[in-house]
Amino acid sequence: MTAATNTKPAREGSAAKRAAILGAARDLFVRDGVDRVSMDAVSARANVSKATVYDYFGDKQRLFLAVLADASESLNASARQVLEERLADDAGIRNIEQLERALTAVTVDLGTTMVGSADYAALFALVAQQRWDSSEPQGDVSTEATEEAFAERIAHFVDAGLLDADDPRLAADHFIALTMLRAFNQQPNRGSIDLGRVRQTIVDGVHLFIRGYGARSA
Repeated sequence: MTAATNTKPAREGSAAKRAAILGAARDLFVRDGVDRVSMDAVSARANVSKATVYDYFGDKQRLFLAVLADASESLNASARQVLEERLADDAGIRNIEQLERALTAVTVDLGTTMVGSADYAALFALVAQQRWDSSEPQGDVSTEATEEAFAERIAHFVDAGLLDADDPRLAADHFIALTMLRAFNQQPNRGSIDLGRVRQTIVDGVHLFIRGYGARSA
């Protein structure tokens, strides 16, 4: 019965029910770990039948991947909005000092969302655990769209004469590694995020990035 259910294609169904199931699954996965969570527990927390959970997502692995995709979409949407608002072409950033201040403010905002959120940090930790436990890990919290958005903004400031980078995407990778990724890796306890340390790591990382990529004539 279960095998037959797991092979049937998942359906979209009601947006509200889908959101309830994803929210319930995310909370349980974060709290207990994917392996310890049953579809019965997800259905009970979402206040839907187990058949409905299977109907929408097929099996627990696909549900886990859907949770990661939902988190990725939320993170990337938030990042794009912040970047478009704070680093826009008409944001009035005309010198290297203004650019450093703007990048710091933007990245602190993003860092406290992506690193400072216990739920998101726990999801990243779950992905890392899945990779450790499985020889063929699947799924990730994708930040590709955020990285591309940073690369586009870096390219703009290269054109404006404030940054010097032959490869904006590589520069974006360096920027994220120095700031948000380093801040994430410095948190020993994913359940208790030190926001002060997150902020200081990002401030220091932005400063190092500007020293390395700032145009000498800016």
